[in-house]
Amino acid sequence: MAVRILTDSACDLPKQVVAEYGIDVVPLMVYKDDKEYQDGVTLKPAEMFGHMRQGTIYKTAQVPPGSFLEKFGEYGKNDDSCIYLAFSSELSGTHDSALLARDQLQEAETSLKLDIIDTKCASMGFGLVVYLAARMAKEGKSHAEIVAAAQQNAQHMEHLFTVDDLEYLYRGGRVSRTAAFVGGILNIKPVLHVQDGRLIPLEKARGRKKAIKRMVEIMGERGRNFNEQVIGISHGDDLAAAEELKTLLEQQYGCREFMISDVGCAIGAHSGPGTLALFFLNNT
Repeated sequence: MAVRILTDSACDLPKQVVAEYGIDVVPLMVYKDDKEYQDGVTLKPAEMFGHMRQGTIYKTAQVPPGSFLEKFGEYGKNDDSCIYLAFSSELSGTHDSALLARDQLQEAETSLKLDIIDTKCASMGFGLVVYLAARMAKEGKSHAEIVAAAQQNAQHMEHLFTVDDLEYLYRGGRVSRTAAFVGGILNIKPVLHVQDGRLIPLEKARGRKKAIKRMVEIMGERGRNFNEQVIGISHGDDLAAAEELKTLLEQQYGCREFMISDVGCAIGAHSGPGTLALFFLNNT
């Protein structure tokens, strides 16, 4: 019996990692006007960010329960067990969709061994939790061992974000109209983090370079043993900024292993092009 790792597209994992570790990914839905897309499948980040720069507004929706029912049914037929690692329930209803599907499955009296974990994580922070679980599954670790490790990693995963344009956070209700307007005039770049599954403003910096520098400093305040971790970096169609951040982390902390990826459409529709995010395990 294999342990299958299931997740959703808000994990922002690189395609090659998904393929290498046999991770199943169900896509969140993205909408432009009345046209529906599947995150990362029928709509790619570069395309979406290009349109956003021209003023297009995208909206998102949770994974429907039917997508989970299909996957759960497939695992049950193959006599596999499943661990579904979910995008933060504070940011999406996708976790609830999975619970609804599980309830329907139980009514059908299936014997599938299933755990659903609300990671309270997003983007590559979420992706690192999924990656570490999938790596354990590939190594042959037990279902229970993987669940325990995933819960621990999710609890200790740090997220630090900055965005290039506060307008997108205003649209998502993260900052006020006044803050977005004044921030644009004064070149204010926020540093945000994830707390209890929610995206929370942490500090403000005058200019992008200072915001990135502050992210690096906060990382040193919150974590340690960075040369023994996989450090996650995700970006909103700004690979140059991601590489700049990587170089700073190598110089400052001796980080050796990185996972760099695009911010996916489900996250990027709300954070906008130019988003830069950093993820690592803390020391608490």
